[in-house]
Amino acid sequence: MNNNLILIPVLIQVLLTIVLYISLNVVKVRAVKAGEVNEARRSLYEDAWPEYVLKLNNCIRNQFEVPVLFFVLSISFVVIEAVSYPVLILSWLFVISRVAHAYIHTGSNYVPLRRRIFTFGVIVVLLMSIMLAVSIL
Repeated sequence: MNNNLILIPVLIQVLLTIVLYISLNVVKVRAVKAGEVNEARRSLYEDAWPEYVLKLNNCIRNQFEVPVLFFVLSISFVVIEAVSYPVLILSWLFVISRVAHAYIHTGSNYVPLRRRIFTFGVIVVLLMSIMLAVSIL
């Protein structure tokens, strides 16, 4: 199997984060133009921003939590040349869960569903960790 195939879901996760950053810039500009921002507090305090900006900002922050573990695992699989179909499937499942999580987080922000999808992604990363450990041993 081509070990580099795992880099496609990695790239999609990176692109998701970039799209979220671009979206954040758009909504921040919109909020400032609409006069919805407390200018005196905006540089240091999140409460200066409207809720729709905070949702997007929090979603971006979340992209640097569990996805970081996914990046480390994916690169580790490439380095030890242990990418397999099950690992690749788990990689895609993780990225799909992150896209779904971001969609919910920036949309309805319905926490029970968001939490289930987040937990699913954590379980996928755990399974990838176990598979990496087995591959190393």
